[in-house]
Amino acid sequence: MNFFQMIFQNLAAITVADIVDIAVVSFLIYQVVKLVRETSSARIIRGVIILIVAMWVSNILQLTMVNYLFRAVLTWGIVVVAIVFQPELRRILERMGRSKLSSLMLRNDMIPMEEQVILEIVHSCSEMSWSRTGALIIFERKENLNDIIKTGTIVNADVKDELVRNIFYEGAPLHDGAMIIRDGRVYAAGCVLPLSPNPNLAKELGTRHRAAVGMSEKFDSISVVVSEETGSISVAMDGKLQRHLVPEQLDEILRSELLVNVLEDEIPKAQTVWERLWNKFSRDREDT
Repeated sequence: MNFFQMIFQNLAAITVADIVDIAVVSFLIYQVVKLVRETSSARIIRGVIILIVAMWVSNILQLTMVNYLFRAVLTWGIVVVAIVFQPELRRILERMGRSKLSSLMLRNDMIPMEEQVILEIVHSCSEMSWSRTGALIIFERKENLNDIIKTGTIVNADVKDELVRNIFYEGAPLHDGAMIIRDGRVYAAGCVLPLSPNPNLAKELGTRHRAAVGMSEKFDSISVVVSEETGSISVAMDGKLQRHLVPEQLDEILRSELLVNVLEDEIPKAQTVWERLWNKFSRDREDT
């Protein structure tokens, strides 16, 4: 009984400020863990943990010199971390400067996208992969790409397999640049993209792949690349590049990232069904 009374007293002492404090710390820890998982920094984090454990053991064993060395290393650890994680930290700060608070706390990058658009893009990428036609397609999401669009030519046309392949056909005026997909339409083509400064990218990657990764580092967009040399299909998201994809894998990635989640869309769909029934009922009454 004393144990439960102590727990009840502690819970009763929790204030709103404590709840907010716990929520903020939990969110920061989640973002750090997410950053470690999405980058190649997991080994570095494990090394830091091993260093901290070794310093703790040396302190218990009273190894004065070893403990002093470990403490000196950890003193400069902040500078080392800032240097090692410079690309990731820069990307986070850039997104914080462009995004609203709600976009930092919630996953709001799920936007409606017609299924037919994805089918057309997947089919065109499959054909260009077979013919080894280089292509770079960018799907705009929450973050506006107007600055990138200004570097190209406005097209504003429906997404069609033939149109996509004609734009990237070798010798076409816009085949060297990137295509921007906005609101389910080919909005612009021939756009110039920023290249990724990440030194960890494979040396064999060309300008298209580095531009695709660079876009995913600076924006929340999705980049699809077809290699001109190998015909390989790749997708870049959040600074990571997934290579050597088959059309089925490309289709799955685009669906999961661009189509609204079915569970989240159940209520709007139900409302749409009822609206359609009501409209049909209204038309039938008018006809009679």
